[in-house]
Amino acid sequence: MSSNQLGEKPVLGILLGDAAGIGPEIVAKVAAKGILEKYCYPIIIGDVRVLEMGMDIAKVNFPYKIVENVDNLDFTNGIIVFDQKNLNSEEVKVGEVDSYVGKVTGDMLITAINLYKEGKIEGFCFAPLNKGAMKKGGHTFESEQMLFAHYFNWTGPFGEMNVLGDLWTSRVTSHIPVKEISNKLTSESILRAVRLADRTLKRAGLENARIAVAALNPHAGENGLCGREEIDVIEPVIEEAKKQGINIVGMYPADILFVKAFEGNFDAVVTMYHDQGQIAMKLKGFDQGITVAAGFPAPIVTAAHGTAFDIAGKGIAKTTAFENAIKMTARIAQCDRRNKGI
Repeated sequence: MSSNQLGEKPVLGILLGDAAGIGPEIVAKVAAKGILEKYCYPIIIGDVRVLEMGMDIAKVNFPYKIVENVDNLDFTNGIIVFDQKNLNSEEVKVGEVDSYVGKVTGDMLITAINLYKEGKIEGFCFAPLNKGAMKKGGHTFESEQMLFAHYFNWTGPFGEMNVLGDLWTSRVTSHIPVKEISNKLTSESILRAVRLADRTLKRAGLENARIAVAALNPHAGENGLCGREEIDVIEPVIEEAKKQGINIVGMYPADILFVKAFEGNFDAVVTMYHDQGQIAMKLKGFDQGITVAAGFPAPIVTAAHGTAFDIAGKGIAKTTAFENAIKMTARIAQCDRRNKGI
């Protein structure tokens, strides 16, 4: 059955994530709560033995159907499980980094990408993964974003955007040493982040989104007394973005920017480096935030928190962030349909 015939809800891949973390149990919990079927036609991707392990940990149950391919699926009478048959749950050491588990996790992402490219799913939402385990397992990318770019053969701009409630954040630099941040702030890199934020919010249905820009230095550089990045680089980019029709405001000192943002004055914030935005967002709602893989052809979203090895297997992991990730994946997929005139 094609996505056109199914109606408004999109067909989404739901990935179990790192089997040694909280992924299997939170997928099981949201499935048992009816969250998956409320927002999409779900296809759970992973080894069914790992899913059953998650159900045992979470002490939940729900009807499911195992399939070996995703052609001509019937989404009634149980959630579809696309069984990868590649990980025996009895061999999983919960709470520990494992190279083979990392390999399987990366393989799940590649499977989802291929399904999207084949038109079998309209996006995917993955439970938390462990980059260290994936690297040990042979997926030698610096991040899952780089893996996405490789397997999509994507040469356009991409990057992480974090969302908490109605507030989105993007960042110019991400996982680099603090001492390298200033040198990485160029007109091109900042404008790329601003454009990516604008395009991603439009793709999620937010036309003319209000985008605020953070300064780098304390007090926005104090007119050059405390750094010149604001004068030499950031301010000219803001003016250029305005000329390109982007609804951009700022720049604001970082210590007051998020006060205004959480009051609802902006739809998105572009920060200059990782912790400038992440500290504020995680302090405000650590177990609620999500991460959108922005720029790629497919809607791809995950919870902003990690695999939580310290509580994995205890059945106490909260599902709020993953529920929000599912909702956002479905939202973007539906907007993609409308943008394509489907």
